[in-house]
Amino acid sequence: MDTSPDPVSVVLQFNQALNDRDQERMKALLTPDTVFENTSPPPDGRRYAGREAVLAFWEAFFAAAPVTVIESEEVFGLGARAVMRWRYRWVDHQGREGTLRGVDVYTLREGLIAEKLSYVKG
Repeated sequence: MDTSPDPVSVVLQFNQALNDRDQERMKALLTPDTVFENTSPPPDGRRYAGREAVLAFWEAFFAAAPVTVIESEEVFGLGARAVMRWRYRWVDHQGREGTLRGVDVYTLREGLIAEKLSYVKG
């Protein structure tokens, strides 16, 4: 019997840690060999491989804007996969606001995020 956590629960925990800018909680939800594909630069984004490289990306992401929130609009999962539709809102260091919508496709292994592939509208 598989006792791994529900993938939706893991994705929501990760998203909350991200919104809290809590890299220790984020780290605890990632496999050591995790992969993250960012949405930038278009069209394919940049690939980060390994937990330390992924966390370094998020550290730079947090530094780029003092306010960042990724609002989950819908999340569903099946087996070791989950999909989250989201809206990203930010305020940059000059006080300018921005918003972007997209989708993340996750693969989990043993209850941890092994892959997060991000895609955006437009």
